[in-house]
Amino acid sequence: MLTKFIDAAMRRAEYSILDDDGTFYGRIPDLQGVWANAETLSQCQQDLQETLEEWILLGLHLHHRIPIIDGIDLNPRAQVEVA
Repeated sequence: MLTKFIDAAMRRAEYSILDDDGTFYGRIPDLQGVWANAETLSQCQQDLQETLEEWILLGLHLHHRIPIIDGIDLNPRAQVEVA
């Protein structure tokens, strides 16, 4: 499920070339703070995926809500205690 989420998020990635220095900038619009900047598009894509993976792990550790992408929900389900 995690791999499917990462693949789905990476399909939403947007890339551009920055005018000031000609480097590549990539971001995933629905995921705040997930962006990368690199000399080549390939390196930017790799860096963006690494950033995404770290963002997911940190978000889950800190109990942040992870947006649902393509129906994939990484958020832990609330556990109900039975008396």
